[in-house]
Amino acid sequence: MRRIRIFDTTLRDGEQAAGGALTFDEKLEIARQLERLGVDCIEAGFPATSPGDFRAVEAVCEFVKDCQVAALSDAKLPNIETTAKALMKAKAPRLHTVLSTSDIHLNYQLRITRDHALDMAVAAVKLGRSFLPEVEFSAMDAARSDREYLCRVFEATIAAGATVINIPDSVGYMQPHEFADLVAYVMSHVPNIDKAKVSVHCHNDLGLATALSLAAVREGAEWVECTVNGVGERAGNAALEEIVMAIKTRADAFDCETGIKTEQLWRTSRMVASYMGFPVQLNKAIVGGNAFAHASGLHQDGMLKDRITYEIMTPDSIGRTDSRLVISKHSGRNAFRDRLKALGYELDDDEFMRAFRAFKEIADKKKDVTDGDVEAVVADQVLVVAETFRLDRLQVSCGEPSIPTATVLITVADGTVMQDAATGSGPVEAACNAIDRIVNLPIKLVEFTVHSASSGSDAIGEVSVKVESAAEGTFVGRGASTDIIVASARAYLNAINKVVTAGREREAGHGRRAAPFAVLASPAVNA
Repeated sequence: MRRIRIFDTTLRDGEQAAGGALTFDEKLEIARQLERLGVDCIEAGFPATSPGDFRAVEAVCEFVKDCQVAALSDAKLPNIETTAKALMKAKAPRLHTVLSTSDIHLNYQLRITRDHALDMAVAAVKLGRSFLPEVEFSAMDAARSDREYLCRVFEATIAAGATVINIPDSVGYMQPHEFADLVAYVMSHVPNIDKAKVSVHCHNDLGLATALSLAAVREGAEWVECTVNGVGERAGNAALEEIVMAIKTRADAFDCETGIKTEQLWRTSRMVASYMGFPVQLNKAIVGGNAFAHASGLHQDGMLKDRITYEIMTPDSIGRTDSRLVISKHSGRNAFRDRLKALGYELDDDEFMRAFRAFKEIADKKKDVTDGDVEAVVADQVLVVAETFRLDRLQVSCGEPSIPTATVLITVADGTVMQDAATGSGPVEAACNAIDRIVNLPIKLVEFTVHSASSGSDAIGEVSVKVESAAEGTFVGRGASTDIIVASARAYLNAINKVVTAGREREAGHGRRAAPFAVLASPAVNA
C-alpha cells in the first residue's frame, strides 16, 4: 500500500494558537511523544522569531533521532540562514520556507509583484539548499492563488532545489472537491513535479481541514501536515488523529497507510491538551471523552450484542483504556514502574520518585487508582518548572452565607516563608488572591479549566489555568489533586513560576516568544 507521511506541526503552527505558548521543557516532552507516536517529521518551531525559539528547535534536533525535524522560515535570506543554523544538529533536517502566492496576499499584505515573489521564493530555496539537503517550499494561500502562476512558482522552486512542495489552504476556504481538483491540477501542470514530493496543509475555518487533507491524499499527495487535536491558528489545523484513523479505518477507500502507532494517539492528545491548556471537547472525533460513549438505548442494545453494530474502531486502537491499577498503597516501586512502562512513560530516577511519592499520596486517599489518575500524577510531577514559589499550606473557609476566605503559606526559593490571607467570590478566587498578595506580580488570570482524570467522587481533579504577563506573554499552569482547591492553587503557582523563569531567561539573554500576537504579525506563520 502507498505510504502517507505525517508532518506534525503542533510545536510550530499549533503553538501559534492564541494562548498556546509552550515552555522549553514542554516542547521537548511533546517532541519525544511525537517521536514515540511515529510521525515522519516534526516541525519544531520558527527559529528566526526569537532566541528562545531558536534554542528550542536546536534542542529538539539533538533530542529526536527517529524522524525528521523541520523548522519554518519566511523567504527573507537572513532568516533562511538562521533557520538552517538551528537545524544543523538534526539527524534528518528539513528547512521549510514559505511565501504567499495569492494576489490577495501579494497586493494587500506583502505589496510586491508576482515576479518579485517568484524571485524571492527561488532565492530562498537556493540558499536553503546550500545549507541542507532537504528544503520544502510552501505557497501560502495557494487555495486562492492563480493556478498558472502557482504552477510557475512550484516549477521554479523545484528547479532551484525544493525537495517538497506544499499546497496549503491557509484560510480553510475551499470545499473538498475543489481542493482535490487543485492538487490534481498542480500534479499535472508542473513539468518537474516528479522531482519533488507533494504535501498539503489545511486549516479548519469552515470545519473541513480533515476532509480537504483526505481529498488531497486521494489525488496523490504524499505528505499531510497536521497537528494533534487540530490545534493551531484561528479554528485550527487538520487534526492528526482524524486523518490517521480515517486512513486506517477506511483503508479500502484510500488504499494507503501511515506509519503512526495509533495506540499512542490517546496519550498524545491528552499531553498536548494538558500542556497547551486547550481541553478537548467531549464530542471531538477520535479523542473526545464521548467518542466511544453510547447513551441511546437502541445503541446500547446493539453494543451489548456486538460492538461492531455501532463502533467502527475500538478504544484500544487509539490507546484508550479505563483499566484500574492492580497495585495499591501497599505496592512497591517495581510494580509502579511496570505500570508506567505499560502506559508508555519513560522517567528518569528523579522523575520516577516524584511520581511515586505522589502516587502513594493518592493511593492513601482513593480506593481505586485508575490509569487516568496515574497520567494526571505524571503530568503534575514530571515537568516541574523551577519553583520560585512553593505552596506548603492552604486552608479555606467557605459556605453560605459566609465569605470565602483562603490562607496560604508559601516558601520562596531563598528559604523565606510567607503567609497571607484573602477573600474572594469563591474559594478558588480567594486562594488566588492570597497568592497574589505574596508574589506581587503584574499578571492576569485569563482562563480556568477543571476536569476529572477519572470517574467517581474521589477522582483526581486536573486544573489548567492561563495567565498573561505584559512582559513575558501567556503561560499555562497545571495542578492535580483530589482536592480541587489545592489543585487550583498549585496550577496558579505553576503558571506564576513559569512567568518568573521566563523573565530570568530573558534577562540572561536566552529570550523566548514574547507573546502569541507578536508572532502572528509575521507574514510567514499562516502557511
